[in-house]
Parts: sequence; structure tokens; C-alpha cells
Amino acid sequence: MHAKLSEKLVPAKLHIQDDSKGHVEHEAMVGRAAESGETHFTVEIISDAFEGMNLVKRHRMVYDILKEELDAGVHALSLKTKTPKEAGI
Repeated sequence: MHAKLSEKLVPAKLHIQDDSKGHVEHEAMVGRAAESGETHFTVEIISDAFEGMNLVKRHRMVYDILKEELDAGVHALSLKTKTPKEAGI
């Protein structure tokens, strides 16, 4: 995920936190992303690529970039998407 987001969005900041351990017991997660166990992530992205986009468009852009990962078992992304100006950098 880090490589794809870095390549497509050229972020000023990119932080990905794996939150999967807090969801491993959920019935919907049994058997998903079995090899890695990575299913839930918080992703913070600060990028000029978001300039002029509303929140929905930003999130759709990230989901499109990570389509393969979502299809392969990533179940949930908590997204924080800002431009550098919005982030004060």
C-alpha cells in the first residue's frame, strides 16, 4: 500500500497504521487476508493531489489506487486525507 500511494499521490506525509489486531475476532474477518492477517488500516495522507477535491473524491481516489488490496482481503480503511495547506505544512 505504501509504495502504491507514494507513487500515485507523491505525498508530503504518508502514515499507515495496521489496526487489524483489534478486529481479528470479528466473524467477518475469519479467513480474510489469511496469510498476512492485515485487514484494517488507518491511513493518513497529505498530498497536493487532493487540491480542489472534496472528501468523497479524495477517498474514491485512494480506494481506486488500492483496489487490488481491497479485493484481496483488506476490509477497512480509515482515511485522513488533506492537502499540505489544510495540514498547515
